[in-house]
Amino acid sequence: MSYIKLILFLSFSLLACANKKPNFIFFISDDISQSDFGCYGHPIIKTPSIDELAQKGMRFHNAYLTTSSCSPSRCSIISGRYPHNTGAPELHMKLPDDQIRFPELLRKAGYYTLLCGKNHMFGDQDRAFDKITRGEGPGNEKNWVPNLKERPKDKPFFFWYASSDAHRSWQLSDHAPKYDENKVIVPPYMYDGPETRKDLAQYYHEVSRFDHFIGLVVEELKSQGILENTMLIVASDNGRPFPRDKSRLYDSGIKTPWVVHFPRIIKEKKVTQSLISSIDLSATCLELAGVEIPENIQGKSFLPILKNPETKVRQVIFAEHNWHVYKNHERMVRIGDFVYIKNNYPNQMNLSYESDTKYPAGKELWLAHAAGKTSKVQQQIFANPCPEEELYKVSQDPDQLNNLASNPEYKTQLIQAREMIQLWTEQTGDSIPKKTTPHRHAPPKIKNGKIIPSPKYKLKSPHAEWPGQSKQADKINHPGPIVLP
Repeated sequence: MSYIKLILFLSFSLLACANKKPNFIFFISDDISQSDFGCYGHPIIKTPSIDELAQKGMRFHNAYLTTSSCSPSRCSIISGRYPHNTGAPELHMKLPDDQIRFPELLRKAGYYTLLCGKNHMFGDQDRAFDKITRGEGPGNEKNWVPNLKERPKDKPFFFWYASSDAHRSWQLSDHAPKYDENKVIVPPYMYDGPETRKDLAQYYHEVSRFDHFIGLVVEELKSQGILENTMLIVASDNGRPFPRDKSRLYDSGIKTPWVVHFPRIIKEKKVTQSLISSIDLSATCLELAGVEIPENIQGKSFLPILKNPETKVRQVIFAEHNWHVYKNHERMVRIGDFVYIKNNYPNQMNLSYESDTKYPAGKELWLAHAAGKTSKVQQQIFANPCPEEELYKVSQDPDQLNNLASNPEYKTQLIQAREMIQLWTEQTGDSIPKKTTPHRHAPPKIKNGKIIPSPKYKLKSPHAEWPGQSKQADKINHPGPIVLP
């Protein structure tokens, strides 16, 4: 082959590769906080596969979910819409048939689409996917590699790989290390006792198992020679299933790990501080696939950030906390270095299963509190009433323990946050239900050092009026504020 022919051949090969539609694999864990991966700085939990993806890709430090609750979070991600705009903002509500699913648009554009593992959005068949399978074994991950091998080789693909790690109840397997409970790190807002330490050690194991199966998928992509053209995204649906984490709007509950590995665009390790929302996955995948982004997608593509980590596509981020076993209605906005939380049901304890007595860490916390052994920061979940407003400077207070809402030094930030929440509420059609879905059962009680079981209420319907229903928010497409006015 002559030199000129060789150059032409290489040029056409590179052009063909550049024009080839990318593949996508979205790994979504179940109940893992952002800080619990090695690449995000956890000194104990081993996540070598995810760490390697971050070492060769981009780690997002400020990626936020729209809610810290399993099914509403997943319905929000797949539709590219805020929970109250999906018509399924409360736990265990199915995504309505008339709501968009962005993998469906990829499928119509010629993609092979597959969901493997935890679903929690709709039934075993849905128009968004060619195939839906539950997966096998601990974590529902054992089918990940077989599905990758058996895919149609003449189509680009989008795979939604959903682990049930690290959701309770814990399961031990030989796919991950077992951790010494004496070496776990107990957050300051949990009670540091033997049951909590054992609980966290088992959680660590499941985080590492999620990582293990990601590593197997990466090796298979390499063996098929398609890693270069496949965008991998590693995320979670909500924070760790412990007190003051899952379901809450603090960073430990609402911030998601977000590692993107895509050699076609990201050539070396990058870290970005830019704000993104989990609903932005939809617009990003559609843009990369060359599919028009419809107006009912509220997410915004973060492709510009993948090309330049200093780029800002959002100046504000919003999230919501709705019914999750206990009734709630909180709203959050992140602006710059500040997080603001508005609690519309302050006259009650702010609870979920993870912060009552159902699980070991919660039970130990409640018993310690009854015995007068808890510190001030460990007593937050017992507050009744709760603060109507909370304001935190996250760079100085990463655990959000020091509420600045009443501090006159931060009056400007407080007013700005209030205004942004109000604007978002109006533009997206959010509302406070008049007929609220009630608690599934009463909050726990302790008498003479013993927990008194709370009987479940007999509900005619598991859900009453949902947030946004009175304003037909499921028909509203306005994305809310993206930048500050």
